[in-house]
Amino acid sequence: MVRMTLADVVLDGLARAGTSRIFCAAGEGLDPPLLRSARRHGLGVVPARDLAAACVMASVTGDLNRSPGAALTRLGPGLATAGLARARLDGSPMILLTDGRPDEPPASRRSRPADARLFLGAVVKASIAVGPGSAADAIVRACRLALGEPPGPVHLDLGADAAEEPAVPVATALRPDGLPPPDRGALDRAARILAAATRPLLVAGGQCRTGEVAGWLRALAEALPAPVLVTPKAKGVLPDPHPLHLGLFLGKAIGAAPLARADLVVAIGLDPSELADGDWLGSGAAPPVLRLARSPDDRYRPLAEVVGEIGLAIEELAPRLQGRDRADWDVAELDRAKRAIGAERPMPTGGLGAARVVQIARELAPPGTIVSVDAGEVRGVVTATWPALAPGEYLVSNDARTPGFAVPAAIAARLAHPDRCVLGFAGEAGLPLAVADLETAARLGLSLAVIVLRGEGAPGVPVRDLPARPESVSIFTADGEAGLGGALRRALDARGPTLVEARVARYPQSR
Repeated sequence: MVRMTLADVVLDGLARAGTSRIFCAAGEGLDPPLLRSARRHGLGVVPARDLAAACVMASVTGDLNRSPGAALTRLGPGLATAGLARARLDGSPMILLTDGRPDEPPASRRSRPADARLFLGAVVKASIAVGPGSAADAIVRACRLALGEPPGPVHLDLGADAAEEPAVPVATALRPDGLPPPDRGALDRAARILAAATRPLLVAGGQCRTGEVAGWLRALAEALPAPVLVTPKAKGVLPDPHPLHLGLFLGKAIGAAPLARADLVVAIGLDPSELADGDWLGSGAAPPVLRLARSPDDRYRPLAEVVGEIGLAIEELAPRLQGRDRADWDVAELDRAKRAIGAERPMPTGGLGAARVVQIARELAPPGTIVSVDAGEVRGVVTATWPALAPGEYLVSNDARTPGFAVPAAIAARLAHPDRCVLGFAGEAGLPLAVADLETAARLGLSLAVIVLRGEGAPGVPVRDLPARPESVSIFTADGEAGLGGALRRALDARGPTLVEARVARYPQSR
């Protein structure tokens, strides 16, 4: 029988749960036995800019693969939690492994697991101390917690000098059991409410991002028929060009016209963290809400709620809705509402607009391109302008303010889908981080393009003149449409990472 160490048990468990690689901060002195064990179990080790970027890559990988993403670091007083907080906000399954600090005195080592759980408790679902006798139970619990409802980050602390201790291998399933079927009484009540509505409005959230759920969502929308608003994380669950796709849902102020006409909002897979003012749902300020979701949430005040697998819930609703009258929506009215929502976004009056940059990029990028977008102003304009056609084509964080998401997310997408074109969008605030992350892409030999939108006359030196610009990254600058088209073509055709600096007229502050 092959001798298993604590590191082997943990990393073999990750591999069996579907994890493909582990992300870490470049240059960080990590426990060699952990790294050797990762490679023995087929897990690639990918160095990132820092731990925050590693956590973005791990959480996006978890989202794309529907398995726990993994990051590895040393546990110390300076451990950054921003990446974990973002993963928790996004509902992304990931596991952060810490291997201890071998240079700490023994007294602090003894107290570290309890301190870690206290320190990380606000941003992870659980912080678990791992010992040789508990390694199998710990990795099973961590994987099930990370993937369980609602998904999120989990911390495993292996402690210092423990990786090579003998341990008992995992002998049970690492993924959580499937959700129970939706309650029949809840389905009956939901069907009665939906059948009585004359103008239902569907709002789709991030839990709809699987192909199966997206297919059922489309079938429901077309059968009613009912218009659909999507949150940024749900872009692509109904193709943007679809006649019933009304646009983005960012809160009650967006899509005010259809909301005023609707007599029922059907919230499908919508998480409150996707909304800045989500507490309006079910209040007197909006139509009543029928909620379909994978897990209950007491922040909602719905008229009725169906909890369980969303695709199965819609499938079970279908026969209960046979014979109902078709919804009383006027197609021309919906088209006017869709145009009105677009008109609510003011565009610059002169020069190359940010939205036009996004449109040109869409025209030149091949079908199936995966797009990632950073926080800040760029998030609003790209989300509103880029048409997504399928789930998983558009990567965005629920953290709308903290930059540093776009390029690590693009790297994770390129590693997960090496045959797909990947394009990232960043703004001025995220430029230094984008440049640093592109160095990671260059080190990995990845081809991906990043467009940085910079306002005309904005302070700061051009990208070409940045002192930390990596020589292995190709830089293109564009001021007008013709120059932008040429720069984008070269960037998309290039081998290795490229950055296109697009000088644009100032665009309005957006969420």
